[in-house]
Amino acid sequence: MPSVPSAALGLLLLALPPAMRLRIDALFKPYDKPNVPGCALGVFRDGRLAYGRGYGWADLERAVPITTATLFDIGSTSKQFAAASIALLAEDHKLAFTDDVRQYIPELPDYGHVITIDNLMRHTSGLRDYAGLLDLAGHGLEEATTDSQALALIVRQRQLNFPTGSRYEYSNTGYFLLSVIVQRVSGQPLADFARDRIFRPLGMRHTRYRNRYAMLIPDRALGYAPQGTGAFVNSMSNWEQTGDGAVHLSVEDALKWDENFYHPRVGGQWMVDQLQARGTLANGDSIAYARGLFVHPYRGLRRVEHGGDWIGYHTAYARFPDQHTSIIVLCNSDGISPDELGDRVADIVLAKQFPTPPHHSPSRDHPTVASATPIAMSRLVGSYFEDTTSEVLRVVGKDSALILQASGRSFPLQRTGPSNFSVTGLPASVAFSVDGEGPAHALRLRVLDEDRPQAVRFTPAIPDTTALRAYAAAYHSDELDVTWTLILANNHLVLTGTRSDIAGPLDPAQPDAFTSPGGYLQFTRNAAGHVTGFDLSASRMRGIHFDRVH
Repeated sequence: MPSVPSAALGLLLLALPPAMRLRIDALFKPYDKPNVPGCALGVFRDGRLAYGRGYGWADLERAVPITTATLFDIGSTSKQFAAASIALLAEDHKLAFTDDVRQYIPELPDYGHVITIDNLMRHTSGLRDYAGLLDLAGHGLEEATTDSQALALIVRQRQLNFPTGSRYEYSNTGYFLLSVIVQRVSGQPLADFARDRIFRPLGMRHTRYRNRYAMLIPDRALGYAPQGTGAFVNSMSNWEQTGDGAVHLSVEDALKWDENFYHPRVGGQWMVDQLQARGTLANGDSIAYARGLFVHPYRGLRRVEHGGDWIGYHTAYARFPDQHTSIIVLCNSDGISPDELGDRVADIVLAKQFPTPPHHSPSRDHPTVASATPIAMSRLVGSYFEDTTSEVLRVVGKDSALILQASGRSFPLQRTGPSNFSVTGLPASVAFSVDGEGPAHALRLRVLDEDRPQAVRFTPAIPDTTALRAYAAAYHSDELDVTWTLILANNHLVLTGTRSDIAGPLDPAQPDAFTSPGGYLQFTRNAAGHVTGFDLSASRMRGIHFDRVH
């Protein structure tokens, strides 16, 4: 029998067994065929690619298959590279995490609270999300928008969502502003800085930021969205901002970045530790977000991860440091959930490493139902208001099942206890507060391992036609520089003048308050009781003021 070289033997020992590979391939079977978008998978173990495969096509028009060398826009998974760039500048003694952001971006308004660079990295700044602001200001995703446009809109904002440091709330603004700081401190755009200081030193020859909408990117997967049975349309954006997203990465290059967390060649151990250190709020509470990464357990194992969703691109990237194992799933269709796929791959690859017997927190994959008598669904159906975020959550019954309606989307709930449910398709759960025999009086949504503020049940107002007519008028916002119009049609208030999902019929909520699929409008009145304007709260944006024009 011929001898096997030691290096080749090492690779064979690190590779996944055939039976395990077949189980993983079965997860991706719906995409493992021609004429459909799909995913690239990478399983990293001990610094090697233990299993890598492409499923589906990167380019439907040219019949280009997905491989481990295919580049995908990884959306918010990019944030760790912006955080690493800031850490490198800190190591160069050119800035500090504790510096006031206005030291580098003096045009940013003074909100009465010092916003530090670390607040930007931790999502504790309170700044409104610039992506949502651009949308509300009328800039569609297909439109080419620049850094200067985004910064100008951020600077127009006169209020924060919350006092800096008091809460964690994910906001792309912080990471976009990190890209501005990198450029002003280093003299290079983030795309060039990351190329010179991170990508090239690690041998990530193909990784790049897409900071110009017209740039060519060889071996790039195109983004798609399902349209009808078996049909797809392009789903891509021309926005040019970086920091919060825009990195194009392949499985093969991701391995080189991943190994830097075990044997740091860029940034040293200090940078690696800083990126993975969980944040703390002003009151001392710990949060799951570190710097560009989430740090929270999965099935009892320590996990460091970050997902990304941007138009037709969706990414899940999780590292299990104690097992020196990582799983990355890069997909190019809105119809694919890489987070669920990544979790199920982890269940297969790390089956023997999970605690025995496994302890599963209530989730979409591992529900647990308590033995106590379940609370009747009819007692849970209703409308709930989350005052801190100005968000209405509605729970409806449909076909003997409960559905959570939030942010214009519907999520089936799966019972995990008498009054507890997991949220299908999200790493989230819902707990209802029920006393006696009456309806639930509140609910609390838990995302990852953090509780959102309590949402309290309310009975929606029922304004008549005369009351609705008082709101019909044009309204202008200086912060967005837009004018919207409310009209009365078929006994419904209808918001017009914008292309965002705020537009359309409004549903009554509390008195003087209405919801749309994309936001919450709280109207204001003067001493005489006349409607003078409204405050808009939408995803990651609170209290944007509109004044009545006529």
